[in-house]
Amino acid sequence: MTTPESTTHSIPATMATSVLVRQGELRTEQRPVPAPGPGEVLVRIASVGVCGSDTHYFNEGRIGSFVVDSPLVLGHEPSGVVVSLGEGVTDRSVGQRVSLEPGIPDPLSKQSLAGCYNLDPGVRFFATPPIDGVFAEYAVHPAAFCHPVPDAVSNDAAALLEPLSVALAARAAGKIQIGDKVLVAGAGPIGLLVSKVAQLAGATVTLTDVRAERLEIAGAYGARHTFTAAEQPPVEPEFDVFIDASGAERAILGGLARLAPRGRAVLVGMGADTIALPVPLVQGRELTITGTFRYANTWPTAIELAASGQVDLDGLVTSTHGLDGVEAALAAGGNPGALKAVVRP
Repeated sequence: MTTPESTTHSIPATMATSVLVRQGELRTEQRPVPAPGPGEVLVRIASVGVCGSDTHYFNEGRIGSFVVDSPLVLGHEPSGVVVSLGEGVTDRSVGQRVSLEPGIPDPLSKQSLAGCYNLDPGVRFFATPPIDGVFAEYAVHPAAFCHPVPDAVSNDAAALLEPLSVALAARAAGKIQIGDKVLVAGAGPIGLLVSKVAQLAGATVTLTDVRAERLEIAGAYGARHTFTAAEQPPVEPEFDVFIDASGAERAILGGLARLAPRGRAVLVGMGADTIALPVPLVQGRELTITGTFRYANTWPTAIELAASGQVDLDGLVTSTHGLDGVEAALAAGGNPGALKAVVRP
């Protein structure tokens, strides 16, 4: 399996892989190390951020219409090192550190040609049934979606360029600009990163969460004001933009009520499948409500923000785990003060 380009790294025949055998059951298996095809590279995985969707698949066995009905490898926020090049790859090199963008679209789909490849209905996305993720020692991926990262970006931070991309997509959807007053609901990693990129865009940010301990580092991530559900100030229509990173119906409705006329709401968090929309409020204030689905064309900006130190991704990591500790990593989000668990295969 070793190619002339991979002489600096001995590639084994098999690799350890954490497999979700069925809902609530993980097993570490040995699987063949895949070989890169044309246009692809083989990456030795260094770090994988744990996302709430991984936890949902483990605990519930499904997210919406995506159902785990056969063994699935979780994990979709990876970084690593290129160890082998497929045929035709000339713009990546063995030994290069990369962050893997997890969704692979059809380049000729209508959505891809329009520049919004994240909305391609045929996109193949890590850890979304039936596509395996990257809680494994190696993965093959298209070279174009393996973004080189500089030495200033750690392996963990390179993995967390994915949630930073979610935040950048939310900022764009909310059309956040200098002088905006922004309310963010949910002080997990996504909410904190949304707060930071909104602040970098020139906005004044208020961050809210039901857990007070999650607001303790809010200032470091751009929030000027915070409040918990237990200490909510009077509801005033004062915000230009509301971004929900919680997925909770109560938070969404509370945020809409705080939007000023012509305010903009962006729904990022997953959780509430349906909500009772306050139509008179939306009409009376001419509110705009939109959602975001992942991201497109965000990695260059995310890399620059991380490499320049404008966004601290390493500061979000509160626990690290090996492949034999994936179950603990999936449960870590429920621990007091926990933000982001990282698996290091």
